[in-house]
Amino acid sequence: MKKISALLLALVMLFSLAACGTPPASTPAPVAPQTPTPAAPVADAELNVAVFYYNFADVYISSVRGHVDQALTALGVKYNNYDGAGNQTTQTEQIATAITNGADLLIVNVVENSSDDAAQNAADAAKAAGIPIVFFNRDFGAGVINSYADAAFVGTNAPEAGHMQGELVGETLLADYDGFDLNGDGVISYVMFKGQEGNVEADARTQFGVEDADKALAAAGKAALAFYDANNANKYLVDQNGNWSAAAATEYMDTILAEYNEANGNMIELVIANNDDMAAGAVSALQTAGYNTGEAGATVIPVFGVDAVDSAKALINEGKMTGTIMQDAKGMADTICALVANIQSGDALMSGIDAAGGYNVDADAAKIRVPYGKYVG
Repeated sequence: MKKISALLLALVMLFSLAACGTPPASTPAPVAPQTPTPAAPVADAELNVAVFYYNFADVYISSVRGHVDQALTALGVKYNNYDGAGNQTTQTEQIATAITNGADLLIVNVVENSSDDAAQNAADAAKAAGIPIVFFNRDFGAGVINSYADAAFVGTNAPEAGHMQGELVGETLLADYDGFDLNGDGVISYVMFKGQEGNVEADARTQFGVEDADKALAAAGKAALAFYDANNANKYLVDQNGNWSAAAATEYMDTILAEYNEANGNMIELVIANNDDMAAGAVSALQTAGYNTGEAGATVIPVFGVDAVDSAKALINEGKMTGTIMQDAKGMADTICALVANIQSGDALMSGIDAAGGYNVDADAAKIRVPYGKYVG
């Protein structure tokens, strides 16, 4: 599939880039590439696939990885999984190593998507090597995909999750507004856990999760949601490590509940989290304070997440969490592997990946959108 000259060209480009000078101060210091975590042994096959995950520790990404492993195994291709561990420099080095070692196809969950640079660099490396590249989950500009004919993206429509979450929040609150308004002031006080600054999905969920809830409340003659801390102009909290973690949400909530509680008449009455891990962290802190225990008669603070991972579904079914927006891990994995199957059979990357085949593809780029759904148990 790859010609020797193409590989040499890729190496020349890498050395040329290295010789251009000192990287900007914002660029992380280079680190040695991590040893890939190999998948379970699979049948020998011509196609050699390298799969790069931004962070194995991410709960949703772990779910996607499990489904991708199963689908690739079923296809009978060779594959190796790489953990970027949240470090773009590490992932960039891993991609270069995989190309050097003979990968025929790259599947990339890019670490850094606050700009298009990391994705563009990966696409350029694949193009120089003459191999296809499939990005997934963490979105970026259409220009990256359009820069290379053998590039595609599998993800979601970022605003859709925020719109669905906002609708779900509004529907839930209006079903028992007075019951959720613990201090009876006519306003629901909330906290928003954004996750990560500069992330397309986080930005959309943060915006529309509140805006659409406010629209539903206004239509019913109710006041708009009020962020619990009037001094926070952003009206959200972020995981400073960029990991969207349960630990970060628990730490925030423990601190918040020490000051904002029923005894002080300013209790947090709603939690909106941009992923299920942070939602679970908030639930843990609320349980420590005596809420959301799942026991009969216990006060429930509505907590909403995104992803519908199994642990969140369990919390919802136990009455400890209110709802989540399903980001279909299996659907994403199956779509990725439909592209792999095309390459395996010698077809074009996007062959049959269109509306007629049941896929939702952007008009301006080879970006395939997997739909979201609501989950309330």
